[in-house]
Amino acid sequence: MASLQDQLRGLVYSTEHGDICPNCRQPQDDCRCTELAEQERLATLDGIVRIRRETSGRKGKGVTTVSGVPLASKELKALAKALKKRCGTGGSVQDGVIEIQGDHRELLKAELERLGYTVKLAGG
Repeated sequence: MASLQDQLRGLVYSTEHGDICPNCRQPQDDCRCTELAEQERLATLDGIVRIRRETSGRKGKGVTTVSGVPLASKELKALAKALKKRCGTGGSVQDGVIEIQGDHRELLKAELERLGYTVKLAGG
């Protein structure tokens, strides 16, 4: 008899198991891809939070990005919410990087240093 892995190969949805992860081919309830990606992201950090201003790919609109924060996904979203509130603007978290609309580098640097992070202003 074929293993569960062989049975699920090529499937996207199964009435028996529900949604199937496209990466590991396991049922979504058993998938650990997100956890493994989060652990890998946290393992590659050097302990320095980098703040930079970016406009590329945003039709000239500037955003301030905060990368290298050694927090898990839920804590990172909570920090992003607090930083957005402090700056009085919108933003998001994408792939472990906090994006804040507008140029708020100095304010974010002061706030993150107050929270105990080692901060560097990167880029221009």
